[in-house]
Amino acid sequence: MPTVEKYLKPEVINQIKRLDLRAQFVVKGFLQGLHASPFHGFSVEFSEHRRYTAGDDPKDIDWLVYAKTDKYYVKKFEAETNITGYLAMDLSQSMGYTYRQDLSKFDYSICLAASLCYLMIYQQDPVGLITFDEQIRDCLPPKSKRTQLGNLLSHLSRLKPRGTTDIAKSVAQIAAMLRHRSLVMVFSDLLEDPDPVLRSLRQLRHGGHDVILFHVLDEAEVHFPFDGLVEFEDLESEDRLQVDATSYRDDYLAELESLRTVYRKECSKVGIDYVALDTSMQFDKALLEYLISRRGRM
Repeated sequence: MPTVEKYLKPEVINQIKRLDLRAQFVVKGFLQGLHASPFHGFSVEFSEHRRYTAGDDPKDIDWLVYAKTDKYYVKKFEAETNITGYLAMDLSQSMGYTYRQDLSKFDYSICLAASLCYLMIYQQDPVGLITFDEQIRDCLPPKSKRTQLGNLLSHLSRLKPRGTTDIAKSVAQIAAMLRHRSLVMVFSDLLEDPDPVLRSLRQLRHGGHDVILFHVLDEAEVHFPFDGLVEFEDLESEDRLQVDATSYRDDYLAELESLRTVYRKECSKVGIDYVALDTSMQFDKALLEYLISRRGRM
């Protein structure tokens, strides 16, 4: 079973730290831009005045302005709230698949999650972890302490993808459990019917949450490097299918592109970020490219 050292080994941590150095000019705009919102409170930047109206707190009256105008004005404030992030990880057995890469889809997702955790903590934003298969299994409360990265990796390193998954049900459970507006980052290979998954993602989005869907596939699932007669096994159902891979390739690649297109279009309609990745991409470069593209759209 993997250990936390697998994800804390120097080359992985160096990639995460390098991402921080290269991405810090976009991370601030990416994270803070999500939740900029006006509210009344303390330790925030003074914005403007407005006339006092019934229901306002008298403590907010600016008495200096009153002395000059003989009228009551309330100080208005505007600030950027902290973002609470949740990393939602698919634990289904298919996530443990790798054809020839060092990292399985699950390992790759852990590295992505660790990078996002590191970046959010760098911004002093709390981040937590949710794991799911057929339902939610664990929930680590969001924290912004530096130790959270190690806690998160330590928890994930003890997990082994196994069994079947119900992404739609799990995402719906996440939508029901979150009480405050959050940034939810979902990591999954999405190997099930997209319609119910998209319905639950819309439910999550309509709850006021920002959602990023990382569609993580193995290199072989994206490029299909198989020839001749090949037997494939469904890791979750253990069903086996023997096909002529050479003649099947074009149909398979067309189906995969169709699936990605459906997710891309439907997510775009409701303001969900859909990020298609495969395990042959360096996770730090892939994440940086996404952050830059996201920042360009904001």
